[in-house]
Amino acid sequence: MQDFDYEIDVKGLQCPLPVLKARKRLMSLNYGESLKILATDPAAAIDFPHYCAESGNELVSHYEEAGVLVFIIRKTHAK
Repeated sequence: MQDFDYEIDVKGLQCPLPVLKARKRLMSLNYGESLKILATDPAAAIDFPHYCAESGNELVSHYEEAGVLVFIIRKTHAK
């Protein structure tokens, strides 16, 4: 079962681009929908939790799979 509504691939992009691209995509989602983000920038492990804390969106999960950082964020705020 899929635990997200949409997915973006930001592998190969460096800070701050992964968060900026995810933020832009999240803005188009409806409240309650979720976005899966695939990233390879090690800074993303710090940037996405910080972004969620600042924006009010929910970091549902964060894990690494085959060298790729995976984040699931649920839209819960307008920012």
